[in-house]
Amino acid sequence: MPLARRTFLTALTGSALVSCADAAAGREDAAPPAPDAAAAAARRLLGRHAEQLVFTPLPDAGERFRVDGEPGRVRIAGSSPAVQLMGLRHYLKHVAHANISWAGEQLNLPERLPAPPHPLTGSAHVPHRFVLNDTNDGYTGAYHDWAYWERELDVLALHGFNEVLVYTGADALYHRVLRRFGYGEEELREWIPAPGHQPWWLLQNMAGPVGGPVPAGLLARRARLGRRIADRVRELGMKPVLPGYFGTVPPGFADRNAGAHVVTQGEWYGYRRPDWLDPRGPHFARVAAEFYRTQAEMFGPAELFKMDLLHEGGKAGDVPVPDAARGVERALRAAHPQALWVILGWRRNPPKAIVDAVDKTRMLVVDGISDHYPTVTDRDADWDGTPYAFGSIWNFGGHTTLGANTPDWARLYEQWRTRRGGALRGTALMPEAADNNPAAFDLFAELAWRTGELDLAEWFEEWSVARYGGRDPEAVAAWEVLRRTAYGTTREDGWGEGADGLFGARPALTARSAASWSPKQLRYDAAEFESALDHLLAVRPALRTSSAYRRDLLDVARQALSNRSRALLPRIKEAYESKDAAGLDGLSGEWLTAMDLLERLLATDAGHLLGRWVADARAWGASEAERDRLAYDQLSLVTSWGTRAGADAGLHDYANREWAGLVGGLYRTRWATYFAELRAALDAGRAPRPTDWFALEDAWVRDPGELRTRPTGDTYAVAVQVRAHLNGA
Repeated sequence: MPLARRTFLTALTGSALVSCADAAAGREDAAPPAPDAAAAAARRLLGRHAEQLVFTPLPDAGERFRVDGEPGRVRIAGSSPAVQLMGLRHYLKHVAHANISWAGEQLNLPERLPAPPHPLTGSAHVPHRFVLNDTNDGYTGAYHDWAYWERELDVLALHGFNEVLVYTGADALYHRVLRRFGYGEEELREWIPAPGHQPWWLLQNMAGPVGGPVPAGLLARRARLGRRIADRVRELGMKPVLPGYFGTVPPGFADRNAGAHVVTQGEWYGYRRPDWLDPRGPHFARVAAEFYRTQAEMFGPAELFKMDLLHEGGKAGDVPVPDAARGVERALRAAHPQALWVILGWRRNPPKAIVDAVDKTRMLVVDGISDHYPTVTDRDADWDGTPYAFGSIWNFGGHTTLGANTPDWARLYEQWRTRRGGALRGTALMPEAADNNPAAFDLFAELAWRTGELDLAEWFEEWSVARYGGRDPEAVAAWEVLRRTAYGTTREDGWGEGADGLFGARPALTARSAASWSPKQLRYDAAEFESALDHLLAVRPALRTSSAYRRDLLDVARQALSNRSRALLPRIKEAYESKDAAGLDGLSGEWLTAMDLLERLLATDAGHLLGRWVADARAWGASEAERDRLAYDQLSLVTSWGTRAGADAGLHDYANREWAGLVGGLYRTRWATYFAELRAALDAGRAPRPTDWFALEDAWVRDPGELRTRPTGDTYAVAVQVRAHLNGA
């Protein structure tokens, strides 16, 4: 009986979910690279100007592009649609002085596109250009629709990436597979987290719902969306990187499947981890075979599969790790003989026990800490010659902090790439949340396409010209300041991201970071950074009209105001400890005033509205109860993270961010509550009473009040107010 017909009949006997997910995503056809895919993407990105572009293939080997032409007719040849789009980006930057990023764009193009002064050529010197973190579907947004993903994929192709992590729909895949190994439909929905927390379930860190069971209809919709994403990736000439199977099972697998050997995994920051099915045995082989067969039916063909054995404290029990790795590899090869195993380079992962047990030529380590620790000096030795990609995680949890360790990129990437006999084979862009830090995004994307010394001063000057549409001395000066400060940090201090702001911290006079594992001090000079705001405000009016300019102005003004929290809190502490009630009132009032100003600034930009993020989640619910559960899933992730146990273990505010609705909502409520208690304690001559912060946070997450879904106010006008506030503070 055909699969779709068989599952439809199953649905009639009790599970509408299986019918929806299987019928919607169970087709086996997959879209190949489309010959007109680059032209279609250009139309989506450039509108009518795309009519002046002619895209043609380059048939010979290698990933390269060539751009030439006449005014009004620009020819772009490339070896794939994605490479052709990289050629388009090169033309936009260097000839048309335009910019498209995942955070703002500037497309003040002339009516007639200019011709390149000479042919422009470029080629990729590494085969792997991987993008997106395992956590992306959580911290960037688990509830994005196709409109979001369509543009995101166009932008990724435009920047030369060719391997895209696709996790959307993996929940429906596991649900469908495990039904065939003795589990019921509802108990699986109780085991699978809602989408916001699913990345850590796929990493085998946690299981079970945060806010309630995952809705049946949502699984079906995510299966359809995942297929659509994977198809578009292939159409653009990129490759989807899908989750592989490495042993994740719910509790009770051995009870349902006699003879199976399962290793319980304990807890991860207060959450129960999924169990781990021993990869050496026949039960693993059967589950893996069903997993890969079903995955191909639902999401089409793939060559790359992401798997991380025993991630962040997983327990091997009595299973030898090398044998486990060989079992995982054997199952992958049985389903996909030419597959590549993609594994994260993180902390002690992958250990030599894994890389030495498998075929190294069919593994790729995407290194998350190339630019993080100064002790990382020889990845060839660390992984015994396993191919790897130079990677960066410039934010954790989606912090809105601006900056990156770009001097490390400029120095280390080319050095490691050209090392004699070295195994560097790619780049891996993996911030824990996307759609931020646009300068870092553009610079990192170019690494795989350039050779020789990277002059950062020259690069940031060119960036300012394309970013705003023309050369302006104030814009150049602003980005020179930013290059020296937020983008001038290095890994020598042991950090890969900038310090988050204290407005988002749980209140304490001794607070040094909002997230438990973030830098405890600024990594550059705050006063020097603030001068970038003066320069950006002075950019000539003709170059201020784009969303790119407004986004950068907001980011710099936000960061400057946020940085002041680190100077103000010690003064509040001093006033309290000296029992200066008037001083405490004045300084705490100044703190809350700064938060109110920050809220107004953030409210001017749609990308900084918590309300839109929550509305996206609610849109996936089929009933008010479902909408409330999904909103809780989304909101809890960026506040308490979910449970009291997890928050107490350090996860609270891990994903803090300066967004309108958070700053003026939960964050202000916490600090106002804290300051009121400090004042009351001074008046009464007693110690401050402790506050149950988790209870306050959880109550707010369940009822945050009205959250804006549309921007209000003018970014430039409020940025001027921020500058005035900083001058007067």
